[in-house]
Amino acid sequence: MATYVLIHAAAVDSWYWGPLSADLRDRGHDVVAPDLPCDDESAGLVEYADTVVEAIGGRTDLVVVAHSFGGFTGPLVCDRVPADLLVMLQAQIPAPGESPGEWWGNTGYGAAREEADRRRGVAGGTEEDTFSLVLHDTPADLATEFVAAHQRHQAPTPFGKP
Repeated sequence: MATYVLIHAAAVDSWYWGPLSADLRDRGHDVVAPDLPCDDESAGLVEYADTVVEAIGGRTDLVVVAHSFGGFTGPLVCDRVPADLLVMLQAQIPAPGESPGEWWGNTGYGAAREEADRRRGVAGGTEEDTFSLVLHDTPADLATEFVAAHQRHQAPTPFGKP
């Protein structure tokens, strides 16, 4: 069976992988879902990758799943361990040499977000809360627990270097 390496998004912890982790384990797979040092002001993408590689240890048959901002860490992990597959799940995918901070402008995110908000009937420039923007299709009890206990400060450090 495979070992699934689950890399979470920015400003959160790995808790949200819980239901998927349980399903994968029920099917006989191993799961590694480390908490990235997102609130550590000195930690950049290299330290994020170090955290994941350390958690993997000597495991093999790796499927690396990188969600959202984890898309900047997943490829770095795959450069350092013998991964069989990299899955980019709603991931921010950098161009070669692009920093996470540059990604937003280079991809046209702002204009795309404005268009998506217009289509959904959200007033332009309105910053939606986490429930309506990100957790709209999550069961209410899980969404409430996530917002209450699993969001974290996101240090700016990993946004600076490619």
